[in-house]
Amino acid sequence: MKFKPHSYQRYNINRILGSPNIGLWLDMGLGKTVITLTAINDLKYNRFAVNKVLVIAPKKVAQGTWTNEAKKWDHLKLLRFSIVLGSQAKRIKALNTPADVYIINRDNVVWLVDYYRNSWPFDMVVLDESSSFKNHNSKRFKALKQIKPHIKRQVQLTGTPSPNGLLDIWSQIYLLDGGQRLGKTIGGFRERYFEPDQRNRDRVFTYAPKDGADNRIHQLIGDIVVSMKAEDYIELPPVTYNTVPVVLDDKAKKAYEKLEKEMLLEVDEAEITAASAAVLGNKLLQLCNGAVYDEDRNAIEIHNNKMESFLELIEALNGSPALVFYNFQHDKSRIQQALAKTNLRVRELKTAEDEADWNNKEIDVLLAHPASAGYGLNLQEGGNHVIWFGLNWNLELYQQANARLARQGQKEKVFIHRLTVLGGMDENVEAALENKAATQESLLSALKARIEKVKEGA
Repeated sequence: MKFKPHSYQRYNINRILGSPNIGLWLDMGLGKTVITLTAINDLKYNRFAVNKVLVIAPKKVAQGTWTNEAKKWDHLKLLRFSIVLGSQAKRIKALNTPADVYIINRDNVVWLVDYYRNSWPFDMVVLDESSSFKNHNSKRFKALKQIKPHIKRQVQLTGTPSPNGLLDIWSQIYLLDGGQRLGKTIGGFRERYFEPDQRNRDRVFTYAPKDGADNRIHQLIGDIVVSMKAEDYIELPPVTYNTVPVVLDDKAKKAYEKLEKEMLLEVDEAEITAASAAVLGNKLLQLCNGAVYDEDRNAIEIHNNKMESFLELIEALNGSPALVFYNFQHDKSRIQQALAKTNLRVRELKTAEDEADWNNKEIDVLLAHPASAGYGLNLQEGGNHVIWFGLNWNLELYQQANARLARQGQKEKVFIHRLTVLGGMDENVEAALENKAATQESLLSALKARIEKVKEGA
């Protein structure tokens, strides 16, 4: 596919090309990945300004997002990638594989810095979700701080922070400029621009920005940070659809393929009925989501790959509220269990009070089933991000559920994020929904095609 950048994308590409250290604080959906890859391609093959590029990303993003984005665009076909994941032996092998871009997950940064020490080979580093380096006491921050003199170019990617999240940016800016703009210490930065908020006699729990601090901080960092909110860019359509690829790890992939094969081989595609197709289709979608019901309606977990991608997506929203649609009851239970370990305000949509609290921005994650939230609800004041943890074949429900946010009165651009297992039934559903063809006929066709494929490989 030919890449035709929007003007804001071209602006950001040029900022990367012209600045050795740059932060792109762009709302999700503005195309941070293709912007960065386009600049890398130019720096590598047109300007000969970089040799080896390191991308540090959340684990699930490292597994598939960057390589999948590169495959979409004609102009990026020269870029070679090496994924530095897995056991230490696999990581070392990947590091010694000839490539232009090496992608590692953030949990292995300390190991990587220790592995190379003063022989650091990467002249350009990209921090995808740089907000995960906000803790100045973390080992990963200290490791990058140590290696900073060896990095000639750095790009940081994250969402636009809220004013109350500005305290978290000191560490990120320090990695860009060594403390030139916001000071050499977090204590000094906090003292200049913040004041105690929630506290007791002995301890301050939270800080709030002083009057005017937001504007002052943005002025100080304006030359090395591009901050863009999605609603400022009228080139975007009212609704932007974002596929979040979920790559199954080896263990999960084997389990998925084994169970899918067993399910599909039990069915004769010549005799498949609408009822049996619905049952089988649901089972395959459950597999994609990570758990299946047994005969006694107990949920058996198969993998947590989609859940990991979901949690990374929530983190990437950088505090923006999310309306999350689930497909099965075990999806809801597992999501609630995973989010219980965070500080997020999570609620299931059940009552008018839940609707009111969401619109008053008192909820960070609102869980809903599309069948119970499809009609009549006005949720547009509470947020502009929809996440589909699991899709289904009902086009009407899909459209009506999305319309809870994408409706009159919505003041921001709406983003629909779909977690999609690559190679799984998710892809069939997503394609059908995009083509407005998510019907019983499409389900039957998809199942028959998958059955044929399994039989050919049997």
